[in-house]
Amino acid sequence: MEKLLHSVYLDDEKCLGCTTCLRSCPTGAIRVRGGKAIINESKCIDCGECIRICPHHAKLAKTDPLSKKDNYSYTVALVAPAIIGQFKPKYSITQILSAIKALGFDEVVEVAYGAEVVGQALKYEYHAKRYPRPLISSACPAVVKLIQVRFPELTDNICRLKSPMAMTARLVRKRIRDEGKYKNSDVGVFFITPCAAKATMVNNPASSEYDKYDLIDGAIAIKDIYSDILSHIGNCPIQEGIHNTTPESCSWALSGGESDYLKNKNVLHVDGIQNVISVLEEIECGKLDTIEFFEGLACIGGCVGGCLTVENNYVAKMYIQDRANKMKQTSIIHMSDDYVKNVYNSGMMHIKERILPRSPEPLDQDINKAIEKMKQIEILEAKLPGLDCGSCGSPGCRALAEDIVAGKANEIDCVFVLKDRVRDLSVLTNELLQVEHPTDKPLIKKE
Repeated sequence: MEKLLHSVYLDDEKCLGCTTCLRSCPTGAIRVRGGKAIINESKCIDCGECIRICPHHAKLAKTDPLSKKDNYSYTVALVAPAIIGQFKPKYSITQILSAIKALGFDEVVEVAYGAEVVGQALKYEYHAKRYPRPLISSACPAVVKLIQVRFPELTDNICRLKSPMAMTARLVRKRIRDEGKYKNSDVGVFFITPCAAKATMVNNPASSEYDKYDLIDGAIAIKDIYSDILSHIGNCPIQEGIHNTTPESCSWALSGGESDYLKNKNVLHVDGIQNVISVLEEIECGKLDTIEFFEGLACIGGCVGGCLTVENNYVAKMYIQDRANKMKQTSIIHMSDDYVKNVYNSGMMHIKERILPRSPEPLDQDINKAIEKMKQIEILEAKLPGLDCGSCGSPGCRALAEDIVAGKANEIDCVFVLKDRVRDLSVLTNELLQVEHPTDKPLIKKE
């Protein structure tokens, strides 16, 4: 199998094996063994649900320190649209971006710019004949992975336009390359990320979305530099012209922001990973055959709900909407249809490789042994109570049966099976004692 890189990881010292994360994982990627959680990398989609829900803060995301930018001659910060929702409306977008530049970046570029390009190009991609309906957004990498893992039949529906993050990186690198001042390898591009899934994309060189001209050199969590940005706002020089995006493109941070670009189409936008799963199940079963475009975002509210943000997602949404309403009074669409069409037709916007299902770990390399193990799983599952309580350290009875056959668990890990075994042992012990010491009363009281 292809080696998968993940940003989500476990801090063993903090983990108490409470099973909270196990029950919330949308792909059943977590087990609890020996009192500690274990993440199955082949099933993990880096959605960050375990980070969000862990009461002991034992789940974390691997991101890059701000100091990594010091390794490059020229540095660019790509700022996610979600970041403008982290600060109160009394601060302008220009002030926020200027404060980020004051952290030591040579240039700050809004990913909303790439979102505008992708959003405008979406209408061309919608009419392409390469997709079955509904066309599914590829903007949320956690949802793309979810489809690869749990809904493999829908992978052909996924839009193959690059994400706003990758598109912005490509446009920035192309401009710098055309200026001829720096070699591509001397330029460090860093994404200021609201979530773990995008950090995984940045740090996964095997991603089919990227080539060397899309390269992002690091992902810096919003929460890690939030206080630094806050300390510079109002105390640093204002960089005029640093903000030049539209209110529509900034709304990509919110659920429905992408869908708004498909006017007069039957679109559906859903946020929250469990809600996304419910809708994908209906799409897979053909129950939503009238939907033409589906936008699914793993985090509640959209990217503003990412696990690496600091502000409450509903408050952040309010801040973004407030700024967008003000921008609508003065903002000018800064790219023409001809520009978007030329970029679209150049091929630089498209993911070159097909998005394929992600195969789970096989039960066995030998097909005959795999079939036999599948039969064993079915037999074991029928014996289990079917409560999916998670007390055994597996997310459900089916998962426990699979773990038992794989040699990673035992039947008595199920508390109900263990209780039955203890009761049977008690009865047997009574019977043996009655044979050796016959009395009118049992020596051990039955339950």
